[in-house]
Amino acid sequence: MKTLIKNCRLVSPDLDLADASILIEAGKIAGIFTASSLPAADRTVDAAGLTAMPGFVDVHCHGRNNFDFCDALVDGVNTIAREKLAEGVTTLLPTTLTLPEADLVATLKSVAAYDGKGCKLPGVHLEGPFINPKCTGAQNPAFVRKPDVEEVKRLNAIYPVLKVSFAVEEEGGDRLCEELRNLGITPSCVHSAASYGQFKAGYAKGLRNLSHFCNQMTPLHHRDIGLVGAGLLNDGVFIEFICDKLHISPDMIALVFKVKDAGHIQLISDAMRASGMPNGEYTLGGLPVIVQGGAARLKEGGALAGSTLQIMDALRNVAEITSLPLKELVKSTSFAQAQALGLPGIGKLEPGYQADIVLLTREFKVSKTLVDGEIRYEA
Repeated sequence: MKTLIKNCRLVSPDLDLADASILIEAGKIAGIFTASSLPAADRTVDAAGLTAMPGFVDVHCHGRNNFDFCDALVDGVNTIAREKLAEGVTTLLPTTLTLPEADLVATLKSVAAYDGKGCKLPGVHLEGPFINPKCTGAQNPAFVRKPDVEEVKRLNAIYPVLKVSFAVEEEGGDRLCEELRNLGITPSCVHSAASYGQFKAGYAKGLRNLSHFCNQMTPLHHRDIGLVGAGLLNDGVFIEFICDKLHISPDMIALVFKVKDAGHIQLISDAMRASGMPNGEYTLGGLPVIVQGGAARLKEGGALAGSTLQIMDALRNVAEITSLPLKELVKSTSFAQAQALGLPGIGKLEPGYQADIVLLTREFKVSKTLVDGEIRYEA
């Protein structure tokens, strides 16, 4: 069956086409057209001027709609994966917390039972438990432990682990970078007090990713540029970025997009269970959280506890702050994520790529989300 999306503005990395059409066949993009003469199709979708972009990839998300992946509930996994479609997300990495291994096992088993009716879940992201106990943020310090590749292997046997976020300066942290790379897993540093020298030790072992950049990592300093400096100085390092204007100020968003290629910036939600929900009291990893005005903070101490951000809002924020063209910013919504994780066939709207597509209004509201050419969400 062939589907034709016509009358759209097509935005893909380094490409911005007016009045374009996209031919989809067998779940992939079969052709891109700009001429008035269009190919035959079994079904035609009139985009009526909407902007077509590659479906968003959220590589750091804990939950939505009052579910957390670490609830280890299959219904929760199904709900989160379905509701993320309303954000334009077509690929999602369920992200865990610093918890006992038994809880992580239960979480991955629930992901393995996903019904597949929402966005794609190619693997999970382990945030912790191998973090610096002095940099826990909203993670539970009671469950912090030393880097252990054998634990990762046990979890990976249940459901693919695609990324592990940990503190590279902890004992064995640099060695873990190499061990993860050998397993095909992306090592990432965060919840860390690493010096730039300690980062470089991890870099030599394959570290090329920094999770929720600027948050819970060593700041830029003129005597030791730390992890923030590492992300800015090293062009080949991919950074995750929470562009909700709370975790990162608008000025910092502008600075990072000015000095770093958008193809190495990954917009993430870092969303917790309160995403898509009203203000009120929630939990994160068993810790009480208050959500007020869209900001999620620990009830005790007031530290930011994940976010309620949605990806299309992150893109709108960055567009308003930087004024960069969409053909540049689109690199940060899926292409960078695909490159960082080695995910083939996503991140561009080109022949041969998966037909994972989001249709947006000029106000960055999601009108339709397609997964493998199938419309799975309509506003």
